[in-house]
Amino acid sequence: MKSPEYTTLARRTLLWLIFTLAVITYLDRLCISAAMPTIAAEFNLSPTQKGWIFSAFTIAYAAFEIPSGWLGDRFGARLALTRIVLWWSAFTVLTGATFGFWSLFIIRFLFGAGEAGAFPNIARAVSRWFPSPEQGRGLSAAFIGLAVGSAMTAPLVFTLLEWQGWRWTFVEFGLIGAIWCVGWHHWFRDRPEDHPSVNEAELRLIRSDKVDEAALAQTHHVPWSTLLKSANLAFICLMYFAYGYGLYFYITWLPTYLLEARGFSVSSTKWLAALPWALSALAFWFGGWLTDHLVKRTGSLKIARCGVGAVGYAAGALTLVAAARVENNLLAAFLLALALGLQTVTISAAWAVCLDVGRRNAGVVTGFMNTVGNIGGAIAPIVVGYTVKEWNSWTLPFYLMAGVFGFGILMWLLVDPKRSVLED
Repeated sequence: MKSPEYTTLARRTLLWLIFTLAVITYLDRLCISAAMPTIAAEFNLSPTQKGWIFSAFTIAYAAFEIPSGWLGDRFGARLALTRIVLWWSAFTVLTGATFGFWSLFIIRFLFGAGEAGAFPNIARAVSRWFPSPEQGRGLSAAFIGLAVGSAMTAPLVFTLLEWQGWRWTFVEFGLIGAIWCVGWHHWFRDRPEDHPSVNEAELRLIRSDKVDEAALAQTHHVPWSTLLKSANLAFICLMYFAYGYGLYFYITWLPTYLLEARGFSVSSTKWLAALPWALSALAFWFGGWLTDHLVKRTGSLKIARCGVGAVGYAAGALTLVAAARVENNLLAAFLLALALGLQTVTISAAWAVCLDVGRRNAGVVTGFMNTVGNIGGAIAPIVVGYTVKEWNSWTLPFYLMAGVFGFGILMWLLVDPKRSVLED
């Protein structure tokens, strides 16, 4: 180790790796939504078929989230994320070889199975490399990357579609993830104690909250019975159902909504589809700062986690209703962007509360939460597809989304961030 007279900043390198991973994750995840109008025209897909293709990813993602989270608890985030990113990158490439509804549905399902566990293992890495007062901001680096990758997708994909078509776009996006794996596996270590760039001063800072090392160690054991009976974990998961339901409208249907329901041109859509994510980059950072600041200022995890979550959901729900009712198309697009920003202020609080209550099983606990969130995400695109087809309504989906957030507010208020889900 280096001299303990100064504090090294190796954990900042980890933040950059987390940030770039999140950028790649959402480039690959949202590519299908920007390319869907072109793909649907080539394959003659109906609105309901588009909804099922959007949800194929999310169904698999939800199904494999807990096993992939356990993989990190068992083998560490270094190996788990290497496997995850290589898998999903391969199926991103193969998306470019699809030839109809069923092949696209199957490839997107397998893509989702591969990407499952990415964020639980990011959370695990943060929990090992950052003290509790820095974990909200540490997680916000991943969520800012999520927003940056999402904001880049529509302008980049629409431009690439003009140049080379949609198939090569998926191939190129898949190769980016494979390159990231090389850097991650070379640099990262599961324990900062094992990293040559971490000196004693930085290690003391990382361990400053005096968490028992046994509570952070990789573990074979998962107390499944205790977790499944934990009311606190159930409230956390149901709270995140609302987040996933709201998020996946933006991940899947937003470009189509702007083109078909609001009548924007392709050139306008590629920038308006990026706007919610650009605003969310600021919201992710602010939410991470806010939850950490409130922990230090008030000493209350209930205020810092649940207060931020409930207020963000309430403001987002009201803004969605306004977006549905307004007639001016440009104002509606801006209100949709604001609604996502208000929603995403809550995400660092949600993931931090999993670290608060999960500790050595943080991968599995975040996997539980993200599984239920992605069940919401799987339902939302199908609901939108059927609503548009059967009722010819683009307004009703927003009222339903606002109602789901109302349920999420109640769940946030029932969460106890000081009660371990391992001891219920």
